[in-house]
Amino acid sequence: MEIINKYFQDLTPLQQERLTLLQPLYKEWNQQINVISRKDIDNLYERHILHALSLLKFFSFKPGSRVVDLGTGGGIPGIPLAIMFPEVEFVLIDGRGKKIKVVNEIASALDLKNVVGKHQRAEEFKKEKFDFVIARGVTTIDKLVYWSRKLLKDKHINVIPNGLLAYKGGRLKEELKLLPRHEYTETYAIKDCFDEPFFEEKYLVYVQG
Repeated sequence: MEIINKYFQDLTPLQQERLTLLQPLYKEWNQQINVISRKDIDNLYERHILHALSLLKFFSFKPGSRVVDLGTGGGIPGIPLAIMFPEVEFVLIDGRGKKIKVVNEIASALDLKNVVGKHQRAEEFKKEKFDFVIARGVTTIDKLVYWSRKLLKDKHINVIPNGLLAYKGGRLKEELKLLPRHEYTETYAIKDCFDEPFFEEKYLVYVQG
């Protein structure tokens, strides 16, 4: 938790408690169902939780917003963000039922009433509408935009228009070329907020809906 406190110094006692509990909860579940690389579990706070929370350095969700985490895996970034935005509803979906079981069990252990995990493939999930779609390490940006468009509400309640927020890394410029030229995108370098070398080539990409 030291690295989280380094960059987020205004946590409420409840946020502090819930974030602290993530390490033992993920370690326990990871022994049963591999939701985080076993060699990476000791770096949970830097490479997963802090990475998820980087979104707060650039964006905020208004109370009453609805956010869907596509391909959530074990619940990251959705669960850490739900801890930080208790008045925002988060729906976490994944095509692997075992991982959604972990999501729901961890959300229950933390008493996160604003989190729902659903066993659903992203391309088949069409029934609900959201203000934002978030995704981390799922697929290429063009596919994410295609899936996201079907899920976004027409009405905007946040400072920025509804859209996709994708955590990206590596050869981002080449990936962005997969999008049509008319798409409105903004790219944010996470290294501008965090000193750790891990974030050197990590970005948050916003694509307007």
